[in-house]
Amino acid sequence: MKLLLDQNISRKLAQSLEPSFPGTSHVYLLGLATASDAEIWEHARTHAYVLVTQDSDFSERVAVYGHPPKVIWLRTGNTSTGNLERLLSEHTKEILAFGEDTKKGCLIIW
Repeated sequence: MKLLLDQNISRKLAQSLEPSFPGTSHVYLLGLATASDAEIWEHARTHAYVLVTQDSDFSERVAVYGHPPKVIWLRTGNTSTGNLERLLSEHTKEILAFGEDTKKGCLIIW
């Protein structure tokens, strides 16, 4: 299961998540730093990514359009990259189970 990190998350996190989530990338690394939400959504859908964001925009899209792509919405507010890395690491099993669940389109992590 590969993750696509939104622009509001540090691109440095992509490398540290690679062992648990092979193929993970960041919108910046894919040339999508200035892309619209619709373009990022389509890229994630086409390339089988699960979007990871701190914004509500993509969770709203999954509510309207369904999935794929799936969305992980980090409801942490402003926090350090280290805290986000720790949070995602602590929820690895839950995230992997979410990826396999055919019914759920959005996972909210606090």
